[in-house]
Amino acid sequence: MEAFIPSTLAVAIAEIGDKTQLLTLFLAARFAQRNAIILGILVATLLNHGLSAWLGAWLVQWIPEQWVPWIIGASFIAVGLWVLIPDKDDEEDGAVLKYGAFIATCILFFIAEIGDKTQIATVILAARYDSLFWVIAGTTIGMMLANVPIAYAGSWLMQKIPLNLARWSACGLFVVLGILSIIVI
Repeated sequence: MEAFIPSTLAVAIAEIGDKTQLLTLFLAARFAQRNAIILGILVATLLNHGLSAWLGAWLVQWIPEQWVPWIIGASFIAVGLWVLIPDKDDEEDGAVLKYGAFIATCILFFIAEIGDKTQIATVILAARYDSLFWVIAGTTIGMMLANVPIAYAGSWLMQKIPLNLARWSACGLFVVLGILSIIVI
């Protein structure tokens, strides 16, 4: 349970203004089936973050034990600084849209998460904490907390949240997690 709260907070805050949140806004504008979009986000996130958490747990086995806190701490800080860089709105593949809201969301969301800040954060969190289940649960819930409101009230909500505040808050959270990873050896 120790991994759940940092995982949830890290992803929920980092996701604000992220390209996958913009993708959710795009999908909500394209499809009326909000529940299918949300289910697609859930399935894609579970698959993507499950694989990412497994990778993080596997990688930490091959790194010398004394290096782990420093690598994890530096990685958290790097992701924190990365969060300050706004995402570009990538071109979405219109070919998958013909398969409907659920399939299109699963495919596009899974692809958009590859190499994304929240995926990298999931790898780092899984390397930091011993509980894959709680990391995956936390990052998935964080993703859902950030995207479900967008699916339902996207354009209105995006106008109300100051993205700079969200980015700086996420940066601060990742930097604190990085420092704690280094000093709590």
